[in-house]
Amino acid sequence: EFVGRLPVIATLDDLNEDALIKVLTEPKNALIKQYKTLFEMEDVQLNITNDALIAIAKKAIERKTGARGLRAIMEENLLDLMYDIPDKKDVTEIVINADVINKGAAPEFIRKKHKKSA
Repeated sequence: EFVGRLPVIATLDDLNEDALIKVLTEPKNALIKQYKTLFEMEDVQLNITNDALIAIAKKAIERKTGARGLRAIMEENLLDLMYDIPDKKDVTEIVINADVINKGAAPEFIRKKHKKSA
């Protein structure tokens, strides 16, 4: 009972870039895995390049949000895509690179090859 009445103060170090990338990719329910699964439901493969992962981690560090801010950064960049993809039936793959994260550039769409009629 005595210990419960004492204030608890704990200081933690901020996560570095490598640690944030591990949080994005390694756990069983990692954010990257979640988004890939969401896109697979629309028969679209989501590829996020290593430079995009680094850009996401750097953005979280700049904002001082750490691992909690990773989802917000991902949503900023992928939310519109998730709404637009059902209308784009010929898209089979989306590639997200650092320009998409940093500059708001359009992602690369890889489309089905249409068979030419003779």
